[in-house]
Amino acid sequence: MPTNLGELELQVMQVLWQQSHLDAKKIREGLQGVRVPSLSTVQSALERLHRKDYVARLKQGHAFTYHATVSRGNLLGRMMGEVIQLLHDGKMETILSSFVQVASDMDEVSLDRLEQLIQRHKNQDGE
Repeated sequence: MPTNLGELELQVMQVLWQQSHLDAKKIREGLQGVRVPSLSTVQSALERLHRKDYVARLKQGHAFTYHATVSRGNLLGRMMGEVIQLLHDGKMETILSSFVQVASDMDEVSLDRLEQLIQRHKNQDGE
């Protein structure tokens, strides 16, 4: 399933990852930024996310409450997979060096964390 999420849809997902089972009004209140969209715009974004199976909804009185059906990590993995498929040149070296570069650009701790994750994965494969 392609991620193809817009900026507002991603912002809505951020709010729902912080707290689930919110109605559109509460989600709108949780949105950060200079320009907060109208309630109907938020409701439209929620409808799109529901059709894409990124959120589920439950009728509560006259309104729906929403919760994310995909985790932040899962969505990130999907998005990274799509970018890799789009830009991959057939060489694993390109992908791996990109991960290392991003981690090292963040800070030394991120690079160390990447190294720990690699080592943990190697240890699990060896068991």
